[in-house]
Amino acid sequence: MSEQCETRFAPAERTPISVLERQCRCAEELPLLKKILDSIPDGVMVLNGWREIVTANQVLIGMLGVKDKLLLWGRRPGEVLNCTHASNGTGGCGTTEFCRKCGAVNAILAGQQKIQNMRECSIARAGYADVFEFRVLATPFEMNGDDFTIFSLVDIVHEKRRRLLERMFFHDILNSAAGLKGYSELLKEADPDQLEEYRETIYEIADQLIEEIKAQRDLTAAEDNEYSLDVTPLSSLGILEGVFNVYRNHDVAKGRFLQIDPSAQDVTFSSDKALLRRTVGNMTKNALEASMPGDTVTLGCVVSNGVQFRVHNPGYIPRDIQLQLFKRSFSTKGKGRGLGTYSMKLLGERYLGGGVDFASSPTKGTTFFLSLPFSVHGGNPDLSTPLSAEIPGIE
Repeated sequence: MSEQCETRFAPAERTPISVLERQCRCAEELPLLKKILDSIPDGVMVLNGWREIVTANQVLIGMLGVKDKLLLWGRRPGEVLNCTHASNGTGGCGTTEFCRKCGAVNAILAGQQKIQNMRECSIARAGYADVFEFRVLATPFEMNGDDFTIFSLVDIVHEKRRRLLERMFFHDILNSAAGLKGYSELLKEADPDQLEEYRETIYEIADQLIEEIKAQRDLTAAEDNEYSLDVTPLSSLGILEGVFNVYRNHDVAKGRFLQIDPSAQDVTFSSDKALLRRTVGNMTKNALEASMPGDTVTLGCVVSNGVQFRVHNPGYIPRDIQLQLFKRSFSTKGKGRGLGTYSMKLLGERYLGGGVDFASSPTKGTTFFLSLPFSVHGGNPDLSTPLSAEIPGIE
């Protein structure tokens, strides 16, 4: 009998060792199958009824850096790809609540129902800030009376990154442009004593537009992850005030209130101003969009063994959406939109060397936070221990 394990999605049972060994030997003894698999230019694995690998082609073995194919036998796709969720429970790959939204697991389950299925899949790797991006195809087939699934993976990370960077640019540049438009409209009815204040803010937003264009130019050229940070001394309150000035008259803020927490701490630290403002700006815009008319969004900052920016709104993120936040392909706003959460993760972690996360409670609302070291050096982040301070108002 198969070993019984707990699962929150796909079956967790494992094939008895004797049966697994028979299946693996059978696959290895079919020279035509081996020849066909090795002729495919993408990574391919053959899975049994419990989603376990019984054989794989040479491309996949090279992709994984495995010296002996025997090390793959009996393991599931997420386990060999080092998916961060594969070790969340005792059942392994496919058995956690996060797996419900996994394109790979769902494609495989469809294949086991004798339906060929193609999907896209993002796999967050344990210990890495970036992710694997695959287009996966699950094809059912029968071998010696047993049902199997041929599971192929096409690496689309460069294709997705290029499209993402372009969409991020339009997303962020439109945010700043909308803020500029809002202040330009205020000029029409401004009192003389308000003109100087508005002129300063408009200049600041225009300067941010230029910074964003330059940052996008560099990010687009940094497909090889060698973006060189422009590190300068910054004030934490200065960053909050700059974001506040952009969004307090933004279209998404209409009917809502934006404030800086009076207890926000000010500290001087070093980072890339353009990327940091884009990250905190996306946190702010998302919070405003998630708020109801009359709600207040609060910007804050605390200092511990680093600097932590916080953006709080009173809304709650449903668990189903929480499971998909930060995925490159996920959006609650329709195809091609909703890049804010993923860009927070990309810019805040890969380039700024920090940590991006959130906490959400039905009674206390939602806080997104960006934890940064006090300094980064020449594009090589000083990865300090993430801040452990609790987030006010979150259970």
